Amino acid sequence: MRVALLVTHIRAEEKLIIEAFNNRDISPDIILDRELNFEISSGPGQPAPSGSAWREYDMVFERCVSTSRGMYALAILNSWGIRTFNTYETAAICGDKLRTSIALTRHGIPQPHTRVAFTPDSAMQAIEDVEYPAVLKPVTGSWGRLLARVHNRDSAEAILEHRQTLGDYNHHIYYVQEYVDKPGRDIRAFVVGDRTIAAIYRESNHWITNTARGGLATNCPVTQNLDDICVRAARAVGGGILAIDLLEDAGGNYVVNEINHTMEFRNSSQPTGVNIAQAVIDYVIEQARVTA
Repeated sequence: MRVALLVTHIRAEEKLIIEAFNNRDISPDIILDRELNFEISSGPGQPAPSGSAWREYDMVFERCVSTSRGMYALAILNSWGIRTFNTYETAAICGDKLRTSIALTRHGIPQPHTRVAFTPDSAMQAIEDVEYPAVLKPVTGSWGRLLARVHNRDSAEAILEHRQTLGDYNHHIYYVQEYVDKPGRDIRAFVVGDRTIAAIYRESNHWITNTARGGLATNCPVTQNLDDICVRAARAVGGGILAIDLLEDAGGNYVVNEINHTMEFRNSSQPTGVNIAQAVIDYVIEQARVTA
């Protein structure tokens, strides 16, 4: 089996992924996204250009740090009929919080009350419709960056003014969610195919609980209820290899907060006792062989 691992650089997760491939006697070719140079104008419906090394791969595993590089690479490779994990369609939905919310709504998956607006005035109305406290998020991005919790109109006006001065059009799309008063933690669950293989609580005194921001990871039992909502959420965005971020509301009910298509798991295998990298690689090998 010929496998390519498409990366920005080799992080802890990619080292674990390479080790997992090696455990199955597969040595993936490492391809750096900064060296990509695609020919995409050879005509509609064409496979990878003749002589292209991409045609030699049974599958490509995308692990780019850059969402845009990874997503566009997947779009091109999938258009050539090359099997990738995840697919472009899944990546495009998960990489955009607005599209994720639409997918969750369409499939009846519970999520925080969410509104979207496009001007500071309409965003202020959206915040007040959600009610204080509210959370403002960028529609793209990860690691808890540029999240803001607003408690009153003064703080909302200040944040909206700041966002409006930023040049990127994404900053002018105002994605507003209700603040869920979680019990000092949230949940990250790892879905591989049709199974939730592991989950962690991310605990923190700060309202942002990402482990990249110092959140403490501890094991979260995968109950039937947790598995059910996670698998349904994964299917809603196209399925594959996904991390589902969930919140517990005051009644202990789960709501899906975000879905990640290039998940980080370095802090999760030890507390859960699950070799997440190996479970992921065994799944992609099985899927690649089924469709070979």
